[in-house]
Parts: sequence; structure tokens; C-alpha cells
Amino acid sequence: MHTMWKGSISFGLVNIPIKLHTATEDKDIKLRTLHNKCHAPIKYEKICTVCEEEVKPEDIVKAYEYTKGKFVVLDHEELEKLRKENEEKAVEIIDFVKIEEIDPIYFDRTYYMSPNEGGSKAYSLLRKALQESQKVGLAKIIIRSKEQLAVIRVYENTLVMETIHYPDEVRKAGDVPNVPAENKVTERELETAILLIDQLTTTFEPEKYTDEYRTALLELIESKRTGQETVTSATKEVASNVTDLMAALQASIDRTKPNKTTTSALKATKPEITKPKKATAAPRKKAPSKVKKEA
Repeated sequence: MHTMWKGSISFGLVNIPIKLHTATEDKDIKLRTLHNKCHAPIKYEKICTVCEEEVKPEDIVKAYEYTKGKFVVLDHEELEKLRKENEEKAVEIIDFVKIEEIDPIYFDRTYYMSPNEGGSKAYSLLRKALQESQKVGLAKIIIRSKEQLAVIRVYENTLVMETIHYPDEVRKAGDVPNVPAENKVTERELETAILLIDQLTTTFEPEKYTDEYRTALLELIESKRTGQETVTSATKEVASNVTDLMAALQASIDRTKPNKTTTSALKATKPEITKPKKATAAPRKKAPSKVKKEA
């Protein structure tokens, strides 16, 4: 099981080196978005709202918007320093309470806790103490740059930590609209409802509950796959190295070929150099014909 956090839990003078492991997993079926025209995956880019150009990761900074359009920029170094200063602290159990006193609305995520090197005995001590006292521990921990309030309890002989929301993170139930203030029901209606509840009451067995939508979706996907109802994503044509090399060579040859205009201009400006011809016998000249004098 992957370790996502290492640290220690302490209560009083007892210190327990521990590791955290994610106890739950999201099994939602991830569906990709494709272009209907060519069935290629859609790419999402980070575009600046003013420059209208793609922003590289190294050009992105974190900031807090304290009012519309006004920001306080926080450097990566400042955030990293603050995170490390808090993460290096041991997680201290600050109180012990009964779990019945915590409404389920506060619970967030669950993590398994395993002892790190040298922490097995203290781990067993805390587990046994929680079981005997029927209490849970309340602690604070920094996870992913956020300080979390957490409950430490026993689940199937394993210590688990459940992060819980702070009170100011839970919205007030009184703000929910249209909630009736009074119970406008008759005695007979109430008795019938309680009877129905009694008939449906059973022991909680989580194994009998399944995600019917996910199961149906997987069956639909499999039936389409086996029935060859599939599509292939279009891809860009990428020239091979051989083609690129031939194109580059041909372009180089074409570049070195003189064009007709250039050749003509060179001929007009370049003096002609003629090779001396071999000596040949001069042609004999005819004797001039005699002209008769007029009488």
C-alpha cells in the first residue's frame, strides 16, 4: 500500500512514528472527451485572459484575490517554507472524546495508519487504550499544505485517521431554504412511517450495496467493445526521419541550382574567354576579273 505521509503521533510523552495510507479509492469511471469530427482527444490549455497566449508552467504564480481584480502574489519559496515549517511538527493528540459526539457531517477523508520503524509497541498501546476507553483522539495534521483537524480511532484492529472539517467549513443548516419549521403530520401518518422503518431495519452489511450505475456503465462499455462499436482516434501525420532527410537534401539541391535569370545575368556581366583555335590554311583569294573598258 502506497505511503502518502510520514511523521509521528504523540499523546502526553508517548511518541508514535507512523505512516499514512489512503484508505479509500475513487472508482468512478473516467470518460474522455473527444472531437466528434475525428474522435481525437480534446486538449485543454492554460490561456492568459489578457495576453491570449498559452502560459507555461514556469510562468504561473499563486495569488490570493482579496477583492475583485486585486491580488496578493505568494512566491513558491514562501509557500514551500511555510509548508515545511508546519509539516515537520509532530501530530499531537489534543483531546479525547466520544465519537458519538461528532456528527457525520464533519467527516471528510479516511487514512490507514501503520507504525513506522520502532513504533510498533507505542502503536499497540494507543490502539488498546482507545479500545478500552471507547474514545477517539482529536489531533491536528498538515496534509497537502492544509492544516487538518483529525479523528484517530480503531477500525478492524488498525488505527485510522479521519480528517474532519472545521466548524466554519460546515455551512449553517438554518440557511437551507424552504425547510418547514413545524412538523405538520398526523399521529396515524407518523405511526405508519415508523412501522415502515421497523420493517426495513436490518444490520448494516456494506458488501450487499453496490454501485448499480457504475456496473451498468461498465457492461455497456464492454458490450460496445466486444461488438466492435469502437472508434480510432485520428492522429497527425508525422514524417519519418528518412522522409525528412530526403526533403532536406532535395531542398539543399534546389537551393544550389542557379535559376535562369541569374544565369543570364552572369553571362551578360562575365567576359567571355575563348580558347585559341588551331591554325588552318587561309582560303585562296580569287583573282579579280578584268573589266572591259567602254569604247
